[in-house]
Amino acid sequence: MIDYDESGALVVRVGEGFLLSWPLRPYEDEPTLHFLVTAHGCWGSVRTTVETWGGDGLDTFLASLAEDFRGWQGERTWHSLCHDLTLSAEHRSGGYVRLGWAISDGAPGEEWRFETSTWHEAGEDMRTLAADIRAFIASVAD
Repeated sequence: MIDYDESGALVVRVGEGFLLSWPLRPYEDEPTLHFLVTAHGCWGSVRTTVETWGGDGLDTFLASLAEDFRGWQGERTWHSLCHDLTLSAEHRSGGYVRLGWAISDGAPGEEWRFETSTWHEAGEDMRTLAADIRAFIASVAD
């Protein structure tokens, strides 16, 4: 869900305790997009900057899951440019999608990794999430 934090910055809240915030383009001459990912749980929280190349198609990945609301076999995955954010998706019985969010300090073999899952109704709930991520990415002028 698109929202604003206490400082007025645009954020996307995904499930309980998972937040994407502070989108910015650090270089004017290329489409690199950075944003902050924060995950909170009962035992603590983790925060890291994610680097993408124009969003790396995260919104398109989520939109494709919404379009396949009737289901698919196996797991679908997406990852950011530097593998600091990885997203896996599984369609479950009853019309739900489990999204597995993994935050790490980079490429495989990383020193730390945090994982959490969010559950979404297939179809409209996934379409809304994809639209929110698309708006989040587009909120930073090219």
